[in-house]
Amino acid sequence: MKKGLTPKERRALRNRSKLKRMALTGRARLSVFRSARHIYAQVIDDAKGHTVAAASTLETGFDGKNGGNIDAAAEVGKLIADRAKQAGVSQVVFDRGGHIYHGRIKALADSARESGLEF
Repeated sequence: MKKGLTPKERRALRNRSKLKRMALTGRARLSVFRSARHIYAQVIDDAKGHTVAAASTLETGFDGKNGGNIDAAAEVGKLIADRAKQAGVSQVVFDRGGHIYHGRIKALADSARESGLEF
């Protein structure tokens, strides 16, 4: 492990190394990035090295809405699940990016599961 990293960065590296090993089995990775105002999600095919689907609160459908709350995260979860299914991805590995599984991260994951994405 590298020195000088924050605890969140260490968690993210540890988590991502395990997820990339799992992704070698053919599953795509659902990566989540959270800022104070917005939340972003993308489905990444690590074998090919490209993004299959993406969704965020910066899209035009979120105009005037607060992107930094649980309701917005749930909407992004539904969007990413629909776009992933359209691209032919039904099973993913969840990459929480070093964030704890709580609040907006949990809302996004639960919403994606309810919309048909399998973790």
